[in-house]
Amino acid sequence: MDAARTAVRLGADKVSLIYRRSRKEMPARIEEVHHAEEEGVEFHMLTNPVAFHGSEEGFVTEVECQRMELGDPDASGRRRPVPMAGSEFRLAAEAVIVAIGNGANPLVPATTPGLDATKWGNIVADGETGKTSRKGVFAGGDIVIGAATVILAMGAGRKAATAIDEYLRTGLW
Repeated sequence: MDAARTAVRLGADKVSLIYRRSRKEMPARIEEVHHAEEEGVEFHMLTNPVAFHGSEEGFVTEVECQRMELGDPDASGRRRPVPMAGSEFRLAAEAVIVAIGNGANPLVPATTPGLDATKWGNIVADGETGKTSRKGVFAGGDIVIGAATVILAMGAGRKAATAIDEYLRTGLW
């Protein structure tokens, strides 16, 4: 919710939030959801991203999604989302922020050829620059070091921003 609302505040023309369960199962405060809606965040409930698609230049262009329905409860007591056959669709995208839980999302390394990950699914990145094994891709924070503090994530973001700036100015990897 924080990532979606921050994207709106930073000037994104359109922000879509994709969530595989219903609003009732969403682990967000009611106020956060309400404010996000007021700010213009578009919700895609009972929807699961399954792949990212991009241009030849390596920029994301679409998020492939699949509609879900709620099945039996999982170990947490929440009803488990089940894919609906033949319900795939794509959403146009210029940027994607993967912000789910505090464990590594396997979708990013699985759909990004050349991006090295640890056996736990964390992205392998240089601690000083955020550079990954894939040219032009930087990572930092929880996806690299695991669940940690916002302060550590902010520090990684600042280091990566410096390295990204240098990469964009010089083209040197």
